[in-house]
Amino acid sequence: MGQDSFGINPKVIKSFANKVEEVVNSGVQLCIVVGGGNIYRGISNTKSGMDRATGDYMGMLATVMNSLAIQNAMEQIGIQTRVQSALPISAVCEQYIRRRAKRHMEKGRVVIFAAGTGNPYFTTDTAAALRASEMDCDVIIKATLVDGVYSADPKKDKKAFKYNNLSYLDVLSKDLKVMDASAISLARENKIPILVCSINKNLNKVLNGKGSYTIISD
Repeated sequence: MGQDSFGINPKVIKSFANKVEEVVNSGVQLCIVVGGGNIYRGISNTKSGMDRATGDYMGMLATVMNSLAIQNAMEQIGIQTRVQSALPISAVCEQYIRRRAKRHMEKGRVVIFAAGTGNPYFTTDTAAALRASEMDCDVIIKATLVDGVYSADPKKDKKAFKYNNLSYLDVLSKDLKVMDASAISLARENKIPILVCSINKNLNKVLNGKGSYTIISD
């Protein structure tokens, strides 16, 4: 949403597409899991009486909207993409099928996974760890608003320091809020490292071991 209060900012989407283009052109196979918090946060609205499952399904639909926006931005600059949704919405995107998704990636397409896991009570972090496991990914890139994992919120605590390397157990035991516990546990079980970096930085540079980031692994 960029500097907007909510919604989809076209400049941000275009910038993200350009970053992805650099990665794809370097020969890296890429698949993406998209969140929906810029449009709707299901868990936040449960405090006002919204049923949790209903709120989560609404959040999943928000991720579909974001996925279509990203697909459009990518295709405008020549990147072949496919959106696969965990919820069947055949009029606008494919239903998630693991073997089909892997085939798309083998053909050089960027696969965008929408609607999380398709189940309430699970975050898109968990969906990212799940899809990374299913796609046999080498690494999970957690692109966020900060350049790594900090001991506390660096915007609120001036004494907060950044970790360069963490183990999965460190994240869980220190209760670091980089991803939810189920996502960390799933990545740990399947031995997939998690690279936490800023979405505003050069993604291709980070993947080449340069710049600022945090690696979570064994």
